[in-house]
Amino acid sequence: MLTDVAVNLLQAYRSGLASYDEVLDMHGRVKPHWNALFSSLEKLGIHELKSRNQEIISKLRENGVTYNVYGTPDGMNRPWQLDPIPFLIEQKEWNGIAKGLQQRAGLLNLIMKDLYGPRKLVRDGIIPAELVYDNTGFFRSCADVRLPGEQLALFAADMARGPDGQMWIVDNRTQAPSGSGYTLENRIVMSKLLPELADGMYVSKLSPFFNSLQNKVSVLSNKSKDAPNIVYLTPGPNNEAYFEHAYLASYLGYTLAQGEDLLVRDGCVWLKSIDGLQKVDVIVRRIDDDWCDPLELREDSRLGVPGLLQAIRMGNVHVLNPPGSSALENHAFLAFMENICQYFLKEKLLMPSVATWWCGHTKELSYVLDHLDELIIKKANRKTRYRSRYGRQLSAAEKDELRREILARPREFIAQQEVSLSTTPSLIDGHIEPRYAVLRAFLVADENGYHVMQGGLTRSSAVKDRFVVSNQYGGLSKDTWIVSDKTQGMQEKIVLAAPPPVNKHISLPSRSAENLFWVGRYCERTMAVIKFMNITINVLNLDRNFGGYARQEHIKILLQSLTHLSAAYPGFLDEQEQLWADPYREIIDLVSNTSRPGTIASNIGSFLNAVGAVRNQWDLEVWRIVDLIDKGYREIRNAQALVNSNNIQRTLDSLYNNMLTFLGVITESMPRDNSFLLLDTGKLIERIMSRVSVIQSNFGTKNTESVESELIEATLINHHLLVNYRQIYKSQLNAEAMLDMILLESSLPFSLVHMLDELERNVARLPATTRGERLNEAQKHVLQASTLIKLANIQDLTRHNAQMEREKLFNLLSEVAGLISSVSVTLTNLYFTHTMPHSFFEPVDYEKDEI
Repeated sequence: MLTDVAVNLLQAYRSGLASYDEVLDMHGRVKPHWNALFSSLEKLGIHELKSRNQEIISKLRENGVTYNVYGTPDGMNRPWQLDPIPFLIEQKEWNGIAKGLQQRAGLLNLIMKDLYGPRKLVRDGIIPAELVYDNTGFFRSCADVRLPGEQLALFAADMARGPDGQMWIVDNRTQAPSGSGYTLENRIVMSKLLPELADGMYVSKLSPFFNSLQNKVSVLSNKSKDAPNIVYLTPGPNNEAYFEHAYLASYLGYTLAQGEDLLVRDGCVWLKSIDGLQKVDVIVRRIDDDWCDPLELREDSRLGVPGLLQAIRMGNVHVLNPPGSSALENHAFLAFMENICQYFLKEKLLMPSVATWWCGHTKELSYVLDHLDELIIKKANRKTRYRSRYGRQLSAAEKDELRREILARPREFIAQQEVSLSTTPSLIDGHIEPRYAVLRAFLVADENGYHVMQGGLTRSSAVKDRFVVSNQYGGLSKDTWIVSDKTQGMQEKIVLAAPPPVNKHISLPSRSAENLFWVGRYCERTMAVIKFMNITINVLNLDRNFGGYARQEHIKILLQSLTHLSAAYPGFLDEQEQLWADPYREIIDLVSNTSRPGTIASNIGSFLNAVGAVRNQWDLEVWRIVDLIDKGYREIRNAQALVNSNNIQRTLDSLYNNMLTFLGVITESMPRDNSFLLLDTGKLIERIMSRVSVIQSNFGTKNTESVESELIEATLINHHLLVNYRQIYKSQLNAEAMLDMILLESSLPFSLVHMLDELERNVARLPATTRGERLNEAQKHVLQASTLIKLANIQDLTRHNAQMEREKLFNLLSEVAGLISSVSVTLTNLYFTHTMPHSFFEPVDYEKDEI
């Protein structure tokens, strides 16, 4: 068997190095752990590595791992990018780095306490007053907003290796550090798809960090008897890191909520759930400081919780990290960290920062202006929209303009030394090449100070010789391995120090409840239109000589029923001759037009939005099916690909099967809690409405026997009952027998009476919203609809008047449709309205209310 000539990957990689690289030590020797990794890569082979990389790409897409980028065509569904070659640091070196990180976190914690306390740093001249009062992250209203113990509960630091071979701090992340969820997902994917890369090495586990985080939250909740209510606060599905918010909320067992899911009453924060108000004990926030509370911070915020700061002041809720911590992210602090460390700790910084100059001082300003070619210019305040300017890349005119900008407002600018940071191996276009890399480390405060994650999120540049590592601008992520030649005995699972009280009742925010309800509705609505469209196309295909609706009355009725079912008017209710001469043009538009309400593409888009809004509800199996649906969605939006009926049906069949699989997996695996009840209720409401629409459109008027036979067969197929009907009635297609089966046969899942009974059971199991009332309005509407059907006389329903109209059938179905529509409205008012009446939002204590 012929094979490619073996290539020594390590030697090939070393030959392309132009600067200091992570693979080499200060003497140019290959570090032992990198040597072991390249040995594993050599055994694997570059072709297999590329193949595994494709598997990683597929796995991340299947798992729904995204990092949204604003303003790009695929920005809201941009797949997360993971380099298959990990970033390695030896355990002994990492232990020293961890000490430096712990010192840095403790120091920033002291700074935060001082900024919102005595401000000794300003009083004693350690930092200029501008670092406080011109700091866009400093809020006076946060002065008395505190956490018990360490104020900076969570901290992340960006690091890179400098020319001296030591790790340098590049940036601090203090208000809502992101990336730990992506770090965890990277590790899970790598351990499944490239486990052999770790041969000969012991890789430290990530889970102890999350164990410490849970312990921290448990201590803050301070509940000895009742189970704590922990909320993971997200800006929502449009945020760039929403995947991580949902992922960590699910992984840690916290309730994912948006600002409008919470309210403050009587000094406490309450979660608006479908059961009523539930008191919140701890909030892990992922919303920036100024958006947290529109009453005291940014008044136009729709992301925060009005009154949140006051609830924190009163000690009724704890927030990680407390609002105001963004003050520490001001870049100018890096210029003063050495002095601050001496002031507070009487010791030197264990980890240096990149050399930084604040232009508010005359001496530093003069240095910056004289050395622009060697420096990177940034705005001191992170929130200022300003791209870093590399002096060496600027023309003479651009430098003059930059000097004028700095001189006009020197206190707003900082400069940092542009240093040659280290590179690390990355797989780029099928080749292993060096790229600049930055490592983000994560810390959480615990009883011993700060716990450092044994790993982190490494980001590398996709572009050679450019330090562009941000995911916003195309950077790659890497799994980060802290390696040694012996096991460290790390835990692989989250294990709390002491088992917390268990509250088996899971909070379901009203917004999540509404999205689950519409997941069910949009899924069923899409499937209903797809199925009936396929039935109609089959009839069209059997009549290739279709030349006009007058000669083929059953086709006209089916096409018009399709329009009524989809509600994409005017559709086939339009009497234009061109439409009837070529009905496929309208069918293709009904499939692919995303901007037309009622089309399949529009419905699937709404379905995917609703699914994404509650992504913390789904396990990986469900999400992989969602990914297949999304692929189908991308296909049907291309109208040119649907030029013939075979293409249309093949694409629609695949979509229908995937959506049916979605419902099947949900039904088999989802706990029978309120989440499932609402999704299933939405599905049933839509299923009832769609079947009623088809029956009403097809049989509201009496037709000739031949036309009616065609319509009966199509309707039985639509109800999944043709085989069952033929087993009973053989080949005789009779309207009375058909209506008796699809309306009244309770043993058939798609009969109207069976669906109404299921809906009645679901609605009855949903939380009671008022005390003492036996039936709420939704239950009454379902009961009334069910009773109308059960009392119906089939013979009366099949009779028609002189105009051939089946008035009783049409009116009965209209009344049932109206009642079921009222059920949806009632459920919305009871559970989904985000400005609930006071009578509904009574605080609920599950411990006390249990019988």
